Amino acid sequence: MTGMKTSLSRMAAAAVILVAVAVQSARADDIRIDVANASEHTRCAEKDNVYLKLNSPSVRRFTIEAVHPAYIGTVAIDRAAPDFTNCDMSKDPSFAFEKRRQTIYETEEWQLVGLTFPSFWRPNQVPVRVGGRVETGFHLLQVWTRYQERAEEVLVLYPADGYWRARPLPPANLRWSAYGSSFMIGPIESDSRPFVDIREIVFDPATRTFTLQFSAGGSATLKLAELNQDRIVLDVDLAQPAAAERPFAALRSMFVGENNSDAAHFGWRGADPDVWMQSPIMGFTGASVSELWLGRTVPSRHNTSAPDMVFRNFSSGPR
Repeated sequence: MTGMKTSLSRMAAAAVILVAVAVQSARADDIRIDVANASEHTRCAEKDNVYLKLNSPSVRRFTIEAVHPAYIGTVAIDRAAPDFTNCDMSKDPSFAFEKRRQTIYETEEWQLVGLTFPSFWRPNQVPVRVGGRVETGFHLLQVWTRYQERAEEVLVLYPADGYWRARPLPPANLRWSAYGSSFMIGPIESDSRPFVDIREIVFDPATRTFTLQFSAGGSATLKLAELNQDRIVLDVDLAQPAAAERPFAALRSMFVGENNSDAAHFGWRGADPDVWMQSPIMGFTGASVSELWLGRTVPSRHNTSAPDMVFRNFSSGPR
């Protein structure tokens, strides 16, 4: 029995060493990316005027998190209604479509739903494949899950322009929480606003993974890796690094003022991993970062419960 205990102790010690080595290797593989701030001031609360471009010639994988803001436990009255005061959308491009809603995949726990709007700013239609089934023409894909006896929408993708939004499960003090900032992954282009041109989308329900084929070449996968009442974690893999002249990802959000925003501050770790830097979003001039955060430090009257966004674990190697 003593010999067995000794052997088990040695195995446990070896396991600890292996885990420590793996963690050190992961940290050693982390790289820094360049973040450029192309944000513009606006008085329209429904315009994505916050624009952060993520650039790197070598990034192949990274992690995205949407995390409830630090003040979420204090929110008693949530506000998520749109505010079109000081907004002029009359010159925005618009193409007409036939409105529809289609359940593409469904189990007792998960559901993928596609929506087509009466109009959208881009005309292209992207095929969506799940197993042997192919549907097309959706402007919005919704991922729903069942939690505490009700359906919760936790992740959306706009196939026609490549925008994603994510949110955790509702916190204990709220039955619902808002979406806020959005993000893009893949080669970023611009035509009146930034977008990603997606050629095809494949969804694997077994692993909750989206595979995106880009019109400009290359592909990426986004996997829903973790979901709870605090955060949603998404693992992203790029088949190849982005071209030098194009960001590999971007963050979009809204800021009019500290109390009227979806994101008001930017935080990051740079050359010194033990030092955390932070700046008001409109004063941020760009940085080389190994981790970034976009969020709010005080509640806003716009999408009060919307999550903060975190990008981390940038690596040049495949997962």
